[in-house]
Amino acid sequence: MQTATFKQWTLTKLDNAFGIKQIYDMDYDLLKKWQDLSKTMEITPYENQQLLDLQQPLKWGGKGWNEYELENKFISPVFMAAKFDDLTIGYFLERPLKGVVGDYELSGIVDGMIATGVRDPDKPFFCMHKYKRSVDNEGQPDAQALAAMLVVQADENGRKPIYGLYIVGLIWNFIVLNGNEYCISQNYDASNPEIFDMFGMLKALKHIIKTELM
Repeated sequence: MQTATFKQWTLTKLDNAFGIKQIYDMDYDLLKKWQDLSKTMEITPYENQQLLDLQQPLKWGGKGWNEYELENKFISPVFMAAKFDDLTIGYFLERPLKGVVGDYELSGIVDGMIATGVRDPDKPFFCMHKYKRSVDNEGQPDAQALAAMLVVQADENGRKPIYGLYIVGLIWNFIVLNGNEYCISQNYDASNPEIFDMFGMLKALKHIIKTELM
């Protein structure tokens, strides 16, 4: 059994090691379903103003923020505005995750996850990496997110899709992993009106978790 951390992977290495493949069709059924559902999610006037208030400082200084500033001043407040936390699921930060996938034991710290549990995460449904200003930082956020998702999938024995997100500066990309296929969304830019599309994706994710994954 080989051991590896999430940070050691690239998408190519993951493809080769675990026999997975990226689907480049933006009409991939599960991703399109997620996006279509997001367009039906109501954004209240209060939530609309919350997003605009969070977005303004991002426009002013977001490109210069370090990953902790980006996390605390923008990403986590947006997730909290989507109201994931209740007595069944929660949004957890900087939590360890480890599991066996194929011939590897993969492990690492997941920057953000949505999982069952109140005090501690139990069963994850969604993994997020990485509050970075550029891909020149340590590791590749797309591969780190996907590696964590593979651990969750292995624990589920591949029965259900796993959802994810990676963040590079102001840009968000959503991921769906299903069986040996994964699809990565187009870029969503948090500094422009796409912030409302991103928020819709988070609200739709909560709906999917509650109605299909639990």
